[in-house]
Amino acid sequence: MTITDQQPLGAPFSASTNAEDIVAGLDLSGKTAVVTGGYSGLGLETTRALTAAGARVIVPARRPDVARVALKKVRNCEVIPMDLADVDSVRSASAHISDRLDRLDLLMAVAGVMATPERRVGPGWEGQFTANHFGHFTLACELYPLLAAADGARVVVNSSAGHTLTGIRWHDPHFRTGYDKWLAYGQAKTANALFAVHLDAIGKGDGVRAFALHPGKIITGLQREMTLQAQIDRGWVDEHGNVIGDGFKTTSQGAATGLWAATSPLLDGRGGLYLEDCDVARVSAPGTPMDDGGVRAYAIDPDEAARLWDLSLAVTGATPITR
Repeated sequence: MTITDQQPLGAPFSASTNAEDIVAGLDLSGKTAVVTGGYSGLGLETTRALTAAGARVIVPARRPDVARVALKKVRNCEVIPMDLADVDSVRSASAHISDRLDRLDLLMAVAGVMATPERRVGPGWEGQFTANHFGHFTLACELYPLLAAADGARVVVNSSAGHTLTGIRWHDPHFRTGYDKWLAYGQAKTANALFAVHLDAIGKGDGVRAFALHPGKIITGLQREMTLQAQIDRGWVDEHGNVIGDGFKTTSQGAATGLWAATSPLLDGRGGLYLEDCDVARVSAPGTPMDDGGVRAYAIDPDEAARLWDLSLAVTGATPITR
């Protein structure tokens, strides 16, 4: 992927496209997907759409009992325990999946946290960086042999327009010198985008392609750490919690770009791209408003992606990807 590849393709969808539109007519029978966060919000919509198209879906969940209730009426779906903020838990879940499958067609990294109070996990890692990036990084590394065994596997990572808040804070990625919940979120979302860039670079020889995306503005459980008043102050909802913000999507519309990334033939032979509104996003200039869309150059920079990959490998002890 080069920066010149990061431009819209003119795909036949838009911001108003919903999940059902994407999978209409698709036959995913025989395909297997892992969907993190696949029991609530965008993840639940993703699971429903994939299974409706015939795919088998495995949902790793921090709250497996809650997940099983949410997915009770979804056929061809299995829940296994996993906590993205605990790399040992991720390794255990990966081993369980690897024992059950001989290949994996789709890895959908949908789960995430946003603007949380300061939390330290593992050996003092910052919580949002860990749950949003390190956990998914470890999962992808451990499941990579299954992805490589598939015929054209794709890895789809939910990033966010929040990546425009900051690049990787190489001097202090764990905010040991002072915590800012929004900068921590922005860094984690930049990490999601960079992760897809380097995973694609090393995986394309095995037919494994990776994409990151901004799903759009959607009110889901992602905002659970924010008070109602904070959401009102930002103009997202009214005093009753009803969505009033301009340009907000439904959960089905929010899931559409990820499903497009997972299934669109327009992306055959492509990878390492940042997507939005069911198309490839353009590169946005520094300082432009977050809501104007696009991806910052630093979030798709291959050198930054390789540096983050090496850092993540050293920190998590994940299994290196070899070909």
